Amino acid sequence: MTKAAAQKRLEKLKEQFRAIDYAYFVLDKPLVSDATRDSLKRELTDLERQFPDLITPDSPTQRIGGKALGRFDKVPHPTAKYSFDDVFSFDQVLEFDARVKRFLELPADQDVAYTCELKIDGLNITCHYKKGIFEQAVTRGDGLTGEDVTHTVRTIESLPLKLKQPLDIEVGGEIFMPIKSFEALNKKGAGFANPRNAAAGTVRQLDPQVVVERDLRTFFYVINSTPLANGGFSGGSQFELLQYLQKLGLPVERHYAQVNNIQGVKEFFEKTKSLRNKLSFEIDGIVIKVNNLDYQSKLGRTAKTVRWGSAFKFAAEQATTIVEDIQVQVGRTGVLTPVAHLKPVLVAGSTVSRATLHNQDEIERLGIKIGDTVVVQKAGDVIPDIVQVLPKLRTGQEKNFYMPSNCPVCGSRVVRKPGEAAHRCTNKNCFAQNKERLYHFISRPAFDIDGLGPKIIDQLLATGLIKDASDIFTLAKGDLEPLERFAEKSADNLIGAITQAKNITLARLIYGLGIRNVGEQTAIDLAKHFGALSNIKKASLEILENVPAIGPVVAQSIHNYFNDDKNIKFIEKLEKNGVKIILPFPPLTKGGLAGKTFVLTGSLASLSRDQAKQKIRALGGEVSSAVSKNTAYLVAGAQPGSKYDKAKKLGVKIIVEKEFLKLTALD
Repeated sequence: MTKAAAQKRLEKLKEQFRAIDYAYFVLDKPLVSDATRDSLKRELTDLERQFPDLITPDSPTQRIGGKALGRFDKVPHPTAKYSFDDVFSFDQVLEFDARVKRFLELPADQDVAYTCELKIDGLNITCHYKKGIFEQAVTRGDGLTGEDVTHTVRTIESLPLKLKQPLDIEVGGEIFMPIKSFEALNKKGAGFANPRNAAAGTVRQLDPQVVVERDLRTFFYVINSTPLANGGFSGGSQFELLQYLQKLGLPVERHYAQVNNIQGVKEFFEKTKSLRNKLSFEIDGIVIKVNNLDYQSKLGRTAKTVRWGSAFKFAAEQATTIVEDIQVQVGRTGVLTPVAHLKPVLVAGSTVSRATLHNQDEIERLGIKIGDTVVVQKAGDVIPDIVQVLPKLRTGQEKNFYMPSNCPVCGSRVVRKPGEAAHRCTNKNCFAQNKERLYHFISRPAFDIDGLGPKIIDQLLATGLIKDASDIFTLAKGDLEPLERFAEKSADNLIGAITQAKNITLARLIYGLGIRNVGEQTAIDLAKHFGALSNIKKASLEILENVPAIGPVVAQSIHNYFNDDKNIKFIEKLEKNGVKIILPFPPLTKGGLAGKTFVLTGSLASLSRDQAKQKIRALGGEVSSAVSKNTAYLVAGAQPGSKYDKAKKLGVKIIVEKEFLKLTALD
C-alpha cells in the first residue's frame, strides 16, 4: 500500500472509530460487535506500524502514553470554577426561584424557564481542545488552579480525541465510574468507599495503564470559553448549549430537559427519583440552571457559588446507632468542637463512626446524651450528621455531656464570648491549635505539598524538627531519613515537593495562613482584588469592607490578622525561607476598568483571547461570555459572531482591537 493510500485509509478508520465509540459510550447503542471493533483496531495499528509518521494525536492508539512523574503539575484555570448551592426540599427550590426573580427585577408571578440535568456523582474535570484535538485535562482543584491529569483522562474511551469541528474550546464535565465497574473493582480488593472516590483515585494514578484497566466514563455540560470563530456556539440558552456539545461529538447525559417554570423542576425531580435506581451510574440529585444565558450573565455569582443555578439533592439516607462517647476536638482557631463517637453503622454505602455535634447549643437542641440511640444521616449522601435522638429507647444509664472549662489538650481556660456559639481555647500556642494550623497549611487548597500529610506532620512536631509551618521549608534530606517510613528516595521526593511548593499563588497563600472566616473563595477574591500581599497588609478596615463579597465580620478578621505582629513575623519567616508568590494573572493596577464587564468576539491579531482576558482583569474589569445590558464593551476582532449584532441591538459600545489595546495599556 502506498503512503497516500495508507493515509486515506487511516483517516477513514479513525472516523469510523469515533462513530463506533460515540454510539457505544454515549448513545449506548453499539454499531458493531466487540470482535469487529478489535479487528478494525488491529488494522489501524498495523498501518501505523508501517507508516509511523502518519500517527496523529487523535488516533485511538494514542490514548495511552507514558507514566507521569511523581507529582501532578499545577495549572491555572483561564476561567474560575464555581459551585452550586445545595438544596434539599422543594420549599428551598421555591426560595431559589424567588431570589432569581428578585435579582432580575421580574414580577413574582412571572415564570422563569430552567434547564434540569442529572447531578452526576463524579469528579469535575476541564478539557481543552486545540483546533478540535484533545490537548489537556485539568481537575477543578480550588477553582482557580487544578492539576494536570491529561495522561490518564485521554485513556477514557468515551472522551473524543477529536471534535466534529476544529475549535479551540474549553469544556467542563464529570468523570465517573459505572456502578457495575465499581463493584467489580472492589471485588479485586481496591477498597474504595464509593464510585466517586474510585473515579477520583483512578484519575490521579501516575500510570495510565491502571486507568485503562478500570472503566471510567465522561459527561460534559458546560463551555467555559465560548468559541465563536469557526462556527462556534452562539445560542442563547443552556438547553441549546447542551445540544451544541452533543453536535461537537462530546458525551452529554441524555436525560436533561427544559422546563417552563419552577413547577416543571419539581416534576423533573420526581421523575428522576424513580429513574435513579435504573441508571448505570450514581447520581445524588439534579442541577437546576436558569435557561436564559443572558439571565445567567446578569445573575452572576456570590463569593462561592453561582446565583443562576442550584443543586437539588435527594433526601439523605438515614440509619440508627448508639452514641458511645462524646469527645472534644480543638481546631486551628481554638474552637472546641464536640464529636460523637458512634457504634459503626452503614449509611448511604459507607461506614459512619463519628459525627460532629458542632457546639453546646446543638447538643442542647438535640437533647443528646452519651449512650443515646440516635438517627444519623448523610446530608446529600456525603456529610454525617445526627438529626434526632430517640429518648424512648433510653435505659437510664445515659450520661449528660458538658463542654469543658479547660482545654483538653493544653489545659488553658476555655471561654465563650457573648453572641457566639463557639467555646474557644484562649492559648494561641496550644499544641492542638498549632497542629491543626499545620494540617490546614499543607491541605490541598493551600500549599498542597505532595507526600506531606498529617501523619508526617505529627512526626515532625514530635521530633521537634518543626515548630510552625515556616519551618517546613528549612527541612533537609538528613532530617527526614531517620523518621519512620522514610528512606533515601522518599526523603528526596518530599524535599523536592517542598521546594516546588515554595512557589505559590497569592490565593493559596492567603488560604494557607488560616485567617479566621477566610475560606477558599474569599482568598481568591482577595487575591484578585488586591493583587499583592503587601496591599492586603496595609488595607484599612474600610477598604476591606468595600471588597465585593466580603462583609464586615470577614473584613474585621482579615484586619485583625494583619495587625498582629506575630502573624507578620510568620509571613516574613516564610519569605526568608524561600516562599515566593506567583500569580495566575497579573495583579490589579490603578486602571479605570473596575466594575466594567467586557465580552470578546472574533479573533484578535496581536494577542490571544486568554491574553486579552488577563489585560482586562489586570485593570479590575470582568469578562463575560454573553452580551447583556450590563456589558460595558464588546471587543470585536476578525469574523465576529452573533454577539456583535446583539451588542448593536442593545446599544453596547463596540470597540476594535486598536481601541482595546489603548484602553488596556498598563502604562
